[in-house]
Amino acid sequence: MKTLTINLTAPLQSYGNEAAFTRRTTNDYPTKSAVIGMISAAFGYRRMDDRIVGLNNLSFAVRIDQVGRNLTDFQTVEWKPGTRKITYRDYVQDAIFVVALGSEDDVLIDQIKFALKHPKFQLCLGRRSNAPAGVLKLQEFSEVTPLEAFKQLAWQAAPWYRKKRHPETLEVIADADLIENSQGVMVKDRVVSFDQRNRRYGFRAIARTRIKLDEFETQGAEADTRHDIMEALGEE
Repeated sequence: MKTLTINLTAPLQSYGNEAAFTRRTTNDYPTKSAVIGMISAAFGYRRMDDRIVGLNNLSFAVRIDQVGRNLTDFQTVEWKPGTRKITYRDYVQDAIFVVALGSEDDVLIDQIKFALKHPKFQLCLGRRSNAPAGVLKLQEFSEVTPLEAFKQLAWQAAPWYRKKRHPETLEVIADADLIENSQGVMVKDRVVSFDQRNRRYGFRAIARTRIKLDEFETQGAEADTRHDIMEALGEE
């Protein structure tokens, strides 16, 4: 199995679990359907493209490297002339997640990596307004599962966060079949249709575990904060 890790970081992220007109809540971690939506945008798939559903077959796990804080925003919406309502939108702010995607199809992983570096449509972290904080950081791992890749990837939290927090473990949420002897729970997070007129999701099984920081093959070194604004222009 080939695995690709993707760092998801932004001032605001939002991964809906229940959505109503007046309240849009968020999970505290990226959902598989949201990541599939981001990959589909990178590929340039339209919402009704049949190839989107096939991305459900990717193995999926997410590691919470920097726990974010909850934020609720409100908007006044005039949903019909003379009638206004206050609606609420929940976000996770200042969080850093690492998503791992695995597949026995090495070519597909390579295509996803290329597409995320050269997206056809705008990439977002849950909502269109939630743009990633710069170019996505990607890393490949050969012949390992998503959970094994996490043990080879250093802690990705920001330097200021590592100075304040000293956790012994990081939480991982993954497809239930990736975690041995786990008792999975069902969540409505399998993409059936992204059609705006008939958006539908099915159920999939997930499980949670924790990885000890001292199990990592590499530890979190101080991040390089130097930034060359012209560097991206030189990429193919």
